[in-house]
Amino acid sequence: MNKIFIFFLLIILKLNYSYAQGDILWEFETKGRIYSSPIIEGDIVFVGSGDHSFYAINKNTGHKVWEFKAGGEIHSSPFILNNFVYFGSADGNLYAVHKADGKLIWKFESEGEKKYDLWDYYLSSPKGDEETIYWGCGDGNLYAIEGSNGQLKWKFQTKGIIHASPVIYKNNVFIGSFDGNFYCIQKENGSLVWKFKTVGASYFPKGEIQKAALVKDDVVYFGSRDYNIYALDTRTGIGKWNMREVNGWIIATPTIYKDNIYFGTSDAHLFYSMNKVSGSINWTIPVNMRVYGSAITHNNIIYFGTFDGKVIGVDYLTGQRKWEFQTEKSKLNYSSIYNEKGEFKEGFEIYGNDFEASEVLIHSLGSILSSPVIDNEIIFFGSSDGNLYAVKLK
Repeated sequence: MNKIFIFFLLIILKLNYSYAQGDILWEFETKGRIYSSPIIEGDIVFVGSGDHSFYAINKNTGHKVWEFKAGGEIHSSPFILNNFVYFGSADGNLYAVHKADGKLIWKFESEGEKKYDLWDYYLSSPKGDEETIYWGCGDGNLYAIEGSNGQLKWKFQTKGIIHASPVIYKNNVFIGSFDGNFYCIQKENGSLVWKFKTVGASYFPKGEIQKAALVKDDVVYFGSRDYNIYALDTRTGIGKWNMREVNGWIIATPTIYKDNIYFGTSDAHLFYSMNKVSGSINWTIPVNMRVYGSAITHNNIIYFGTFDGKVIGVDYLTGQRKWEFQTEKSKLNYSSIYNEKGEFKEGFEIYGNDFEASEVLIHSLGSILSSPVIDNEIIFFGSSDGNLYAVKLK
């Protein structure tokens, strides 16, 4: 084998394998889709599933520690406070279970859950502050609930479904609604401090807010179905900047890292890096499908999941791809949607006459709507294929 041939062979290999491929440490199978994000405490990973069950899983082995059965799908990410784990369910209840054994402590009954449309995938995830749990619901209410016994402290009503998760910052709770308003609410008594109305768009005049905001350094950042990402002053609700992505919703909660914010888009199929102060765009990179989940940062790499069944890791400065994991369902079914160039194959339409069938086909790729978490060089995330994955980063 001559030296010239070896030289060109090495170049080809470098071009084709220029980023690391993730190796599965273990996968835990549930009987429903996983849209929510896992959390880790100690040696346990906690996650909910569309099979109505909430799971505690050993993070080292992938073996089930305990399982709790709710009355509906659990697409709410959990929250841990003291010895309790809190999560919402499509049955309209907020649950508190003991984190050691999954035994029910209490459940809080809302006025009833609702689903907005086919792309309303998530439920509000509870957040806590001292002894109070704050939780949004499809009945349009933000609830403040006593963490120890599940008793209602106050509720604040909006005019739309709330599936965004609340964010607690200083003395206030920040949350968006499908009514197109973003609210700042006094956390002690539930009184309105201010609200901000999204601009709206031709086909989405309400400018629905679907997921949680990011709050940092007195600025709140959130996306909307009116194609905008907004940055507001947390004290006044007055806008600092906004950016309109003309080709799609911005659902994902932004992630902040080294003075930049990072987020994916819906039908624009782009992932963004923007300066958090000015709103100027640093770079965008194309992806093959929507990004609804939040990104996570680790060692200067930004990791995020996509609807085509991949978790991608990119350099925070350049957007250059450094790492990738693809589910087996994605590998198996990719050619049902994409051609050899990674483009939609002829005849496939996301929003054609049978858009529901197209959505089912997309989820056959093991779509990753779950926001990943990283622990000890292992990345954990859920998938539409029903699995919770633990994948090595190195």
